[in-house]
Amino acid sequence: MRKALWTAAGVGAAYLLRNKDSRQKLMDQFQTLKGKYLSDKTKTRTTNQPEV
Repeated sequence: MRKALWTAAGVGAAYLLRNKDSRQKLMDQFQTLKGKYLSDKTKTRTTNQPEV
């Protein structure tokens, strides 16, 4: 089972190394997810602060 997972990861990495458009799409998706995560984290911080 592990060998199949490592093979799939290797094939995916090789594909991304050879295909610049796919690599850019993947990086854009990570940036979008990071932005959503940080904005959600900021929202929870501001709403959970105790009132003084």
